[in-house]
Amino acid sequence: MGDELTFFFDSYALIEIYEKNPNFEKYAKVNAVTSYFQVYEVYHSLIRNGYSEEDIEDFFEFLQNLCIDLDFDWIPQSVKFRKENKKRELSYADCLGYVIARELNIRFLTGDKEFEDLPNVEFVKK
Repeated sequence: MGDELTFFFDSYALIEIYEKNPNFEKYAKVNAVTSYFQVYEVYHSLIRNGYSEEDIEDFFEFLQNLCIDLDFDWIPQSVKFRKENKKRELSYADCLGYVIARELNIRFLTGDKEFEDLPNVEFVKK
């Protein structure tokens, strides 16, 4: 895969795009992939923050098209990455997303400050 115009969108980035944060606007038009784990986090977060199922229905459908198949080998790599970065308090889903981006040779798009100084990260401030 690996091209400069493709990004792995973590849940933070997906929520900011949904909420039309101008800092994330340019990423709404790039090639993107994500995983079902990120979609789960996004759906949960949006519902928790007061959006109705009807509000997010179209976005939720759109996200399904971005989801990629997982490689079984990414699971132990993600666990190892999380263990190596224990002090950062990263979620399991974030660790998996970061490993996916690394393995696909694409940038990991996030606004999560815990990733700001890591390689292969496209960090965007809220």
